[in-house]
Amino acid sequence: MCTAAIQRSEAQLSTNFYAKSCPNALPAIRTSIRAAIAKDPRMSAALIRLHFHDCFVHGCDASNLLNNSQTIKSEKDSLPNVSTRGHQVIDAAKAQLEAICPDVVSCADILAVAARDASAFAGGPSWDVKLGRRDSTAAFPDEVMGNLPFFKSDLQILIDLFNRKGLSPRDMVALSGAHTLGLAQCFSFRERIHSNNANIDPGFASALRRRCPAVGGDSNLAPMDMTPDKFDNNYFTNIVQRKGLLKTDQVLFSGGVTDSIVMEYSQSPSRFSADFAAAMIKMGDLQPLTRSAGQIRKICNAVNK
Repeated sequence: MCTAAIQRSEAQLSTNFYAKSCPNALPAIRTSIRAAIAKDPRMSAALIRLHFHDCFVHGCDASNLLNNSQTIKSEKDSLPNVSTRGHQVIDAAKAQLEAICPDVVSCADILAVAARDASAFAGGPSWDVKLGRRDSTAAFPDEVMGNLPFFKSDLQILIDLFNRKGLSPRDMVALSGAHTLGLAQCFSFRERIHSNNANIDPGFASALRRRCPAVGGDSNLAPMDMTPDKFDNNYFTNIVQRKGLLKTDQVLFSGGVTDSIVMEYSQSPSRFSADFAAAMIKMGDLQPLTRSAGQIRKICNAVNK
């Protein structure tokens, strides 16, 4: 994506987009999201991830929420998305908004606001969300694999991927810090803990092997860092100690250009929080549909008939 395209998108979004058309939109979303996270603390990580997976594939247009239909092949069935969660939380927030402001608030905007509220509820930063996105009338399953990070990717592959989105290595490291929240499934870190990898703490690997055997237990869970329900900088502290859970976590501190950023965030929670918020705003500007493009879906998992 070129920088000019990002700048044009920014000009069409506004933090007060619903001030007149649905003044209670943001409080309604916040109430819904907080209730969902109170029931399941893992939902904070899930909702941030859902917004990320939306924006990195064809822009922030809620295409990743669409179910299969006669005319739609869903993105949900693509490998990077099969473990995504939180769709029902977005659906519930949308239902509440339709009750107070029918056909006004887009699912793409709900995703963006939900990610912000999830961060804040878990003790992380908040930020002013730019609004005015509209919803896609199509899904893009063939674009998923090439536009989302793979848990086995090397550092340069990650840097190149984020660069194509107009995001810097600092943005990339800050956004990776979302892994301060949540859990990961065994299949995504098995190879890292069972290989003779010098870039992993031996005691950390040994403990994880009890939870994630060499064969079987694919869905067994492990925390992304030592405080998986709290937004903090322990993720970076872990990486410095060679205790990154995923390969894509540890490569951020492996003798490359991002080492200094990881070290900075491990020492300064406030710097990490500020950069995370700034990077989330930049990510939210990726290729939104605005004005007459797309539609405002009545339900988030299907296009309007």
